Amino acid sequence: MKLSKVKRIDPLLIGITLLAAFLNMYGIWKDQYANAYYTSAVTSMLQSFHNFFFASFDPGGFVTVDKPPVAFWIQTLFASVFGVHGWSVILPQALAGVGSVLLIYVLVKPSFGKTAARIAALVAACTPIAAAVSRTNNVDSLLVFTLLAATWMLFRAVKTKKWIWSIAAFAMIGVGFNIKMLQAYMVLPAFYLFYLLAFKVNWKRKLAILAASTATLLLVSLSWPLIVDSIPAANRPYIGSSQTNSVLELAFGYNGISRLTGQGGPGGGNRGGAGDGQPPGQDDGGRMTDGQQWQQPSSGQQQDGSAQMTDGAAPIPGTDDNNTSRQMRDGGPPDGGGMGNGGNGMFNTGTAGPLRLFQSQLSGQISWLLPFALLGAVGLLMGIRRKQQLTDKQKESLFWLAWLLPIMGFFSVAGFFHQYYLIMLAPPIAALTGAGWVELYNFSRNHADWKQWLLPVGILGSTAFEIYILLPYKTQIGLGLPIAVGVIGVVVSLILGTLIVTRPSNGKLRIKINRTAAVVGLLALLAAPLFWAATPIIYGGNSMLPAAGPTSSGNGMGGMLGQGQGKDQTQDQTSDQIQEQTQGKAQTQSAGQSSESVNTNLLAYLTANNTGEKYLFATTNASTAEAYIINTGKAVMAMGGFSGSDPILTVDKLKQMVANKEVKYFLTSSGGQGGGSSDVQAWIIQNAKVVPQTEWQSSTKNENSQGAMGRNGSQTLYEISL
Repeated sequence: MKLSKVKRIDPLLIGITLLAAFLNMYGIWKDQYANAYYTSAVTSMLQSFHNFFFASFDPGGFVTVDKPPVAFWIQTLFASVFGVHGWSVILPQALAGVGSVLLIYVLVKPSFGKTAARIAALVAACTPIAAAVSRTNNVDSLLVFTLLAATWMLFRAVKTKKWIWSIAAFAMIGVGFNIKMLQAYMVLPAFYLFYLLAFKVNWKRKLAILAASTATLLLVSLSWPLIVDSIPAANRPYIGSSQTNSVLELAFGYNGISRLTGQGGPGGGNRGGAGDGQPPGQDDGGRMTDGQQWQQPSSGQQQDGSAQMTDGAAPIPGTDDNNTSRQMRDGGPPDGGGMGNGGNGMFNTGTAGPLRLFQSQLSGQISWLLPFALLGAVGLLMGIRRKQQLTDKQKESLFWLAWLLPIMGFFSVAGFFHQYYLIMLAPPIAALTGAGWVELYNFSRNHADWKQWLLPVGILGSTAFEIYILLPYKTQIGLGLPIAVGVIGVVVSLILGTLIVTRPSNGKLRIKINRTAAVVGLLALLAAPLFWAATPIIYGGNSMLPAAGPTSSGNGMGGMLGQGQGKDQTQDQTSDQIQEQTQGKAQTQSAGQSSESVNTNLLAYLTANNTGEKYLFATTNASTAEAYIINTGKAVMAMGGFSGSDPILTVDKLKQMVANKEVKYFLTSSGGQGGGSSDVQAWIIQNAKVVPQTEWQSSTKNENSQGAMGRNGSQTLYEISL
């Protein structure tokens, strides 16, 4: 019995799993804080059930992070065992990435066979953006794993005809909603279509089970949001990145419609991305704003919401009704153009349109095998006849296609997203590539009329597309890889085409050559995405805005911190696109790693002069607070939430907090955002005394000890005691 179980283990799957584990986990112990915004929340959530339940950013329970709590609950459990480290909060996502590879194998194998399952798992393991985001504590990898688990339950429901599995599948999507809100619902078209096509019971029972499944989906999805929104605001943290202190507004606005429009939805303007968005205090390219102070418009400025800039200064967040300054800060021009209105987008996501996923900004992240996956879907669905029942293969092919196409459509037109959101496309691309490759290979081997040409044509077309992706990077990686991919792809296509034309009389030899050529062609097409998937290991990753791909001068992202464009980047370049890509990566890497120091002098001063206040100090935004929370576990107040624009504080509320001796020190930055309200800032300045820098700041100019690593400009410490 035991020997039989051992024989059922697929040795190639073990190798693929080890590859995925290497790409997802190797070197994560080098990441000190990961995405510090979320690591701060884990630090806070370990301190009390109150913080744990709400996913509070700070130990004082002042404001939450910008996502629901399920992923952070898991990260907190890992941190409770291993301690708070970068690797311990990354580990759940890395394991989820490996688990997703295994689930894709399990999902594909029953209907399409072991070979298709192996190929699908290998493609999933080599998907660049999946590997890149799984190496961070961003929640997308856990979301995809959750949705694949829901898919397994749905397939189980169809095979067993048991309604409980359908209920469980839709409930699992509800869990996904509490990981990243409406992004989890992107798979619903596929789930509904597959259920209606494949669940074999009478229509009355089928619709009743579907209604119950949908009700369960909504119940699980809205359980946490409704509970939180029903709790009085005074008894819970403010909902970070919302404008009305509501989880539902956050879900359907900032984490919902605003992603599509790139502008103001129910959640307000295009705020760019709290934990997963543009760092505060930076312009649309991710660069520092030269320390410019956010200032309230003077009486001579326009008061119609446009908030004109004077003397090189930008307006304070909260001073304009059209969210102008917030849009400028977080990835969109004042008109809300954002990413969908041309150019490369504020987060290097290309120009909106039907071919967006094939533009250089996104293609290297996810699209290497997308053309072949689409061709494979055509091959898989070619046998559909109007009066014939669909086979299991056809039903599942339609499921994966219904997952793929709507999400492709969304990212083709969406106004605001980040490159790592494209991990949502990884499962259907992997499944359709694996299943499609086997189907097209069978056409070729069996001389299935004109369909036998689909495999060589697919390999040749995919080869050409990969060369198109690779050539702009010739300065960084040389010409060896594109030449190798091109030569092998062309040779394999010629061999397969020759076999079709000549039809050798030795059938066994023909099949052997055909199979060998197909395997070599597949491996050649996987070489480039595998290299891209390994670039976070080779060059260094970015925990805030993860992306894959090489950078200029061979220095990697880590070597380009603060340098902007590499010195050799403008030499021997034939494409401006790579310049924009590498510059953006270097800038966001600098931003993502910029909150990793504590001003020890400031910490010592605040600790020594704390007279029982709840908060060690208050600051304008989360980036200054992160390192202090992680390193000390003490409560630090981000008055305006992540970016400084959340309308959390009023003057009356702050007065009461000071009177209650909850806070007395305020650290502000000349280049940072402004705590959500110019009135609050004005009140602080009018009622506080400035603490001389000699008492809390290092005298060494080169000491990189300002709270946000100097990104927020020069800092001022105020003390208020009423």
